[in-house]
Amino acid sequence: MRRIFFLVLILIGASNMAFSQELYVFTEPASNMPTKSVGVRLTNEGMFNNPGFVSRTIPEVMFGFNKNLMMHAQGFLSDMDGKYRLEGGSLYLKYRFLSIDEAQSHFRAAAFGRISSSRRPTYTRDINLEGDNSGYQGGLIFTQLLHKLALSATLGYAHAFKDSERQIHHMPRPNNMFSYSLSSGYLVLPFVYKNYKEPNFNVYFEMLGKTDPSSGESYLDLAPAVQVILNSRTRIDLGYRFQATGNMANRYTKNMYLLRAEFNFFNVLK
Repeated sequence: MRRIFFLVLILIGASNMAFSQELYVFTEPASNMPTKSVGVRLTNEGMFNNPGFVSRTIPEVMFGFNKNLMMHAQGFLSDMDGKYRLEGGSLYLKYRFLSIDEAQSHFRAAAFGRISSSRRPTYTRDINLEGDNSGYQGGLIFTQLLHKLALSATLGYAHAFKDSERQIHHMPRPNNMFSYSLSSGYLVLPFVYKNYKEPNFNVYFEMLGKTDPSSGESYLDLAPAVQVILNSRTRIDLGYRFQATGNMANRYTKNMYLLRAEFNFFNVLK
């Protein structure tokens, strides 16, 4: 029994280590977390915008129901309106509908949906369903693993709910938004996998864009990041996104760092 238990741990660790370069910092991959697992995240976002610095904290719980279906439940707290308070919450669901596996490579495709609620009294020209807006979102994710390199593309559509009581007068805001991203991740360490306790070190580069179809306003952000995974269970992310091009003014994520700690618990769901 001890040998079987140790072998299971090795297989779990090997799987997480081998595909850790798919654990993007600013986007989600098409792959899912392990079956019957639970993950806990705490994310801090700091935004350098006029008139100064503001921050947001996102506690999050993730559930891996099976190899194809997972869910995130998030809460949003920030000091963006003068004092630190609860802004709202979000539910995110992802379903993987395609898997093509080969030696040292695989391809995944998934559909995702999100519904969010926010009580923030202001709106930006962007639609951000992780704290700033109430609304829903849906889209597709395609992820290709090629040995130590993982590439992923996301296409999404978001709709913001109207709330005249919380909208600042004379501040027009979009009702719909197209989003798109291209992400890459590379496993730097270990050079050769030996056991599941070995630390992983990954580097990422992501391109994050949105377009308002009604006005034609758009932007494209660049987002480099680094990541450490310890004991195949603990993940630490550090990234920064900044605008490379665009004409969408008055948005909060234009210059933003992200710091995250994540802890995973395997085989805890029945």
